[in-house]
Amino acid sequence: MLNYEVDPSVLAGRVPRGTEIDHWNGRTYLSVVGFLFLDTRVMGVAIPGHRNFEEVNLRFYVRHKAEEGWRRGVVFVKELVPRAAIAIVARTLYNENYVAAPMAHEIVAGDAGPSAVAYEWSLAGGRHRLSVAVAGEPRPLAPGSEGEFIAEHYWGYSLQRDGGTIEYHVAHPPWRVSTAATAELRCDVGRVYGDAFEPFLKGRPTSAFLAEGSAVEVSRGRRLQP
Repeated sequence: MLNYEVDPSVLAGRVPRGTEIDHWNGRTYLSVVGFLFLDTRVMGVAIPGHRNFEEVNLRFYVRHKAEEGWRRGVVFVKELVPRAAIAIVARTLYNENYVAAPMAHEIVAGDAGPSAVAYEWSLAGGRHRLSVAVAGEPRPLAPGSEGEFIAEHYWGYSLQRDGGTIEYHVAHPPWRVSTAATAELRCDVGRVYGDAFEPFLKGRPTSAFLAEGSAVEVSRGRRLQP
């Protein structure tokens, strides 16, 4: 997870109805996140050839006021996956901006888990790469920390074509994380994500870390009532 501070005005037109931008200590964040999905199932069914795959996404953070209080969630700008069928299912179920592109990953083993991880993808006429090398063993996220803010969002919000909003729950136990000693995004940001994001994703990330991950369950989406 590579995290960048961003001007909130860049995100204004992407905030789904019924949500507002979520800040941490007055800062607004974008994150470029690489995932390795394993044993994936859609409605409990494993689809041959589509169980294990990479994903790289660009996301930002919002919150929605529900009856029990604030629900903290994410909004995806773009999600890259290696197979067209995965992208089609995600666009159909959630209207998320999934794009299929050739992808690969590399994991370097260390004494206490991976010591380095990288994701690569081909898109917009170029080859792009996201990578981290970590220092130290994975540890629980500190309450109130920047890392907890980034990792502990358990809802997804998707802007629909008619202007409405779909909300879905993402359930997983808290993750342990390792701090990145080095982190790099080599990407033609303008061509992959749009020119508006280039000034913010071209520099060094504000923070970066590697999460162990876990089993994750994503609920079916429901429409927020206006």
